[in-house]
Amino acid sequence: MSKFWKYYLYFLLSIPLFFFLINLGVLGYMPDIEELENPKSALASELYSEDGVVLGQYFIQKRSNVDYRDIAPSMFDALISTEDERFFTHSGIDVKRLLGAVVGLGKKGGASTITQQLAKNLFHYEDGIRPSLPIRLIQKLKEWVIAIKLERRYTKEEIATMYLNTVQFSGNSYGIKSASKEFFNKQPSDLSIQESAVLVGVLKAITIYNPKRNPNNSLARRNTVLGQMLRNEKITKNGFDSLKSMPIELNYQYEDHNSGLAVYFREWLKRDLTKWCKENKKPNGENYNLYKDGLKIYTTINSKLQTYAEESVKMHLTELQGQFDKSWGNREPWRDENWKVLPEYPMQELRKTERYRLLKDQFDGDTSKIMKICRKKTKMTVFSWKGDIDTMMSPLDSVKYMKRFLHTGFIAIQPTTGQVKAWVGGINHHYFKYDHVNKGSGRQVGSTFKPFVYALAIDNKLSPCMQFPNNPPPYPNWTISNSDGSYGGTMNMFRGLASSTNCIVAQVMYTLGENAPQNVIEFVRKMGIDSAKLEPYPSICLGVTDISPFDMAGAFSTFANKGYWVEPTYITRIEDKNGNILAEFSPQKIRQVLTEEKAYVMCQLLEGVCKRGTGQRLHNRYKVEGWVGGKTGTTQSNSDGWFMGVTKDLVCATWVGCDSRKVRFRSTNYGQGAHSALPIFAHFINKARADKELGIRLDPIDRPQQEISFEFDCSQYFEEKDTEEYGQPGDSPLGI
Repeated sequence: MSKFWKYYLYFLLSIPLFFFLINLGVLGYMPDIEELENPKSALASELYSEDGVVLGQYFIQKRSNVDYRDIAPSMFDALISTEDERFFTHSGIDVKRLLGAVVGLGKKGGASTITQQLAKNLFHYEDGIRPSLPIRLIQKLKEWVIAIKLERRYTKEEIATMYLNTVQFSGNSYGIKSASKEFFNKQPSDLSIQESAVLVGVLKAITIYNPKRNPNNSLARRNTVLGQMLRNEKITKNGFDSLKSMPIELNYQYEDHNSGLAVYFREWLKRDLTKWCKENKKPNGENYNLYKDGLKIYTTINSKLQTYAEESVKMHLTELQGQFDKSWGNREPWRDENWKVLPEYPMQELRKTERYRLLKDQFDGDTSKIMKICRKKTKMTVFSWKGDIDTMMSPLDSVKYMKRFLHTGFIAIQPTTGQVKAWVGGINHHYFKYDHVNKGSGRQVGSTFKPFVYALAIDNKLSPCMQFPNNPPPYPNWTISNSDGSYGGTMNMFRGLASSTNCIVAQVMYTLGENAPQNVIEFVRKMGIDSAKLEPYPSICLGVTDISPFDMAGAFSTFANKGYWVEPTYITRIEDKNGNILAEFSPQKIRQVLTEEKAYVMCQLLEGVCKRGTGQRLHNRYKVEGWVGGKTGTTQSNSDGWFMGVTKDLVCATWVGCDSRKVRFRSTNYGQGAHSALPIFAHFINKARADKELGIRLDPIDRPQQEISFEFDCSQYFEEKDTEEYGQPGDSPLGI
């Protein structure tokens, strides 16, 4: 045998040995069989509503897997026709294509098959750093070995599906599911032929052929893909001619952590989920990772109710902000308790900004240099209810502009289960991160606290018809006044709560004895108000304490739930990426606070607020039809407006105000809870009631089956039957 053939034989024998050594990891890490069967790729965790809608995702790479059957056939046709025509005939490496790329034979294009690209996507560990040529050659050899192993373990359909689940389509979307949502707002199964061609075209260069950023390039590339589909007989000539003339019609849905439904809720829940991941481990002993493990989190949020809540907030606050701005005009709304301008307020707020802190570090605290920049106009984008505004504004002026905006916290809870159905923590999470719903976001609740005092009186068997003098009670070292300045006469609980008269609630508490303030605290603690700082002073009856909408909605649910408080919950279960249940959740605390009879009495008192008292515009102006109980609340100087809405199916807490208590409404006409907060609930409940699929009918609260021992006919307390309305006619509220 000549030396040539001997060396040639050695060469042929060395090739399988060489690849065998590669497989053993001689040239670096190689995935084992378990990894090939369970490839690691960062999967976004998905957050689901109770009705199966994806509320959002937690991701580093926004990626979610779908099955082969959930992808339109046209997507596979476009992919294989364009990227790997011999996909179904090669075993991972296309030798003909490889030789063509090496020696310039055959059609132009890269040598990598879909399987090789999948190998690269799944097992590429260089974190995006462009390697040197020798390292790249080693990587390529490793990809060949992995590709062959993938072909042995998966069907062609599975390989193509895995590829579509892992490939990057844009800077924001990884995988076909995310890309379909981003560009066409569709599920992958609903993609048309031309849409599939657009997405496959993007794969050549995700920026150059991005249909949003470079529509002309994308159109040309799409037609190239359609041409490949024609060449491979996946579409007809007539189909090709028809499709290539069509424009690209996007339904672009850019989604990040600041967009989509229930953004504030998602951010709040992230805290709980991160904690859960730290406390729970996967079978391999590693902690779960919220951003990589593709968890499926199922919540109690109803996507329709959430949508209606967000729409209602926007509908009302757009109008209310206009009224706020008009009332103040060019005057500065940051005032002290005597309504004097606080000239230092804008600077105090500027110093809290990240921009100011960075400038402070940059200039070593040199205030003159910092303020020179902070007073200089620059290009910036600011929030408005009509859409983002690109403008020229100094950082100081931008603080003044942004601090004038009204904010809200709205939550809807199902009283029988404690499940949170809607959560709106603010007006725009991109610009305003603070969540005004969660337990740590308390604001002074004003008169919405009064029902708790009345409920304690009812629990102590005081009759709701009992008359109380409309004068300050003789508490030492405390004076109280009615907001309308009128005194004298008497009122029963029905009228006292409906008109929200301060002296009446104070008289009710005084009647309960010297320990009443402490007893009120203990009472509301039983109703779940456990995060607020409550002081045992007589003024507690006027709602001088800060409480969150979350706690207020949970507490008021006790009235609608026959006296039982159920701990509010917002998550039902967590599953892994394969659908295996990892954890299930239910209310941990349920306790009876009132008997069913006493809770029913309270519901009648709350109904009076909406029928004849401070909340009557709910029916008169906003035409809410059906049984509704409620309570308005307005704090001193109009800093906070509240409305608590109670129905058989939903209990809602609504707060409206500015981020700072120093920025407030100029007049009670606008700042009162009946005007600032009640309309959000009214819009919401009307939308919810109109949606027949939700089944919210505003039926009356169930009357207890046993005989009611409390009096509702208060005529015996008068020489003649009391025919006086609980509040003044019209829809102007009485008291705070």
